[in-house]
Amino acid sequence: MSPQQQQQSTQRPEPISYPFWNLGGLDPHPGYQRLWDQPLARVRLAYGEDSWLATRHEDVRAVLSDPRFSIGEAVHRDHPRIERMPRISGGLLTSADHDHSRMRSLLSKEFTARRIERLRDRIRRTADGLLDRMEEIGPPADMIEDYAFPLPMTIICELVGIPYADHVHVRHWADVVCSGSTPPETILEEAGIFNAHMSRWVEAHRQEPADDLLTILVQGHDEEGIITEGELIDILGELLIGGFVTTTNQIGNFFSLMLLHQESGDDMLARLRADLGLVPKAVEELLRFVPLLNGVVLPRYAMEDIELGGVLIRAGEPVIVSPTAANRDPGVFPEPDEVDLDRPGNPHVSFGHGAHYCLGAHLARLELQVTLEQVVTRWPELRLAVGVDELRWRSKEFFSGLYELPIAW
Repeated sequence: MSPQQQQQSTQRPEPISYPFWNLGGLDPHPGYQRLWDQPLARVRLAYGEDSWLATRHEDVRAVLSDPRFSIGEAVHRDHPRIERMPRISGGLLTSADHDHSRMRSLLSKEFTARRIERLRDRIRRTADGLLDRMEEIGPPADMIEDYAFPLPMTIICELVGIPYADHVHVRHWADVVCSGSTPPETILEEAGIFNAHMSRWVEAHRQEPADDLLTILVQGHDEEGIITEGELIDILGELLIGGFVTTTNQIGNFFSLMLLHQESGDDMLARLRADLGLVPKAVEELLRFVPLLNGVVLPRYAMEDIELGGVLIRAGEPVIVSPTAANRDPGVFPEPDEVDLDRPGNPHVSFGHGAHYCLGAHLARLELQVTLEQVVTRWPELRLAVGVDELRWRSKEFFSGLYELPIAW
């Protein structure tokens, strides 16, 4: 150990309060800018032990990909968090690498880019149906409630095999766990109710297998013994909620961003309408630019002493990563605070990195691409239906964005 590391091992900087809550709108908190030119910061959250915070792109990718940083260890610790209730799960999101690989192997082939691309027409038909309904009712409409929620929720529920009549239960559970303000007692009560629904869906697929993801999970337990019954339920819950809530929020964020830019004279919607070939790049750039997660992702714990960004992380210490900060790292993204729809090469970390890279990344990309294509071509005069000062931004919640996005055309 170098003398500098020895000094670091005995002198820890005073922790700063975290997270940096969004101040309104979609601009990252200015606190992140002060951290890129220095080593990792020490942070203190409302609950759990103090942690290191990685904000630079290189450090974030290292934490997410180095197996010496364990996400599975977090469920055994008083991990740093913004809510009272610790995160406990036996699913994909919180499992150690070897368990994660075992469980992920059941589903990974169903989420390849080639397999997901076959859904393009189905997603387009669903999008058109929602837009048709909005036109029938007439403007104004709420882009979030009328489109951004039902599109990805319908698609993931169909892929998993959830009856249409039960979609309401999925939506309700998502509202409970993603609000950021639901009391722990309520979460536990609602979790029991939703687990009962999931058990009912599992048993129905045992009796009548189908060509869907839930049947694959059931067979993975009943016939192949790859996962336990508890893991089956955990993975099912993660698929259903993770399969639409982030995309829902990003659809609202993408259009709020472009409509606000349109108000200021930068008409990105017109650019996309004139050249639909820009859409895939635009999706990647908007994924980079929009700070989706206000809340804190589950930390990784150092399983041995590790040097990261010039700082010694001791064995047993947690590290939180900030994708929002990494995606605005000026050392990786020239003019990071500008939206560049032609940006060449875009190594953003909005879907994570490494072994826990988002399983549904290709599906989210496809849903976002189809949405941009269909909306900009159908409604060339799309505009905000309210004044900018009437928009209601989320504050101190897990996701950044608006409660509703009133639009007209």
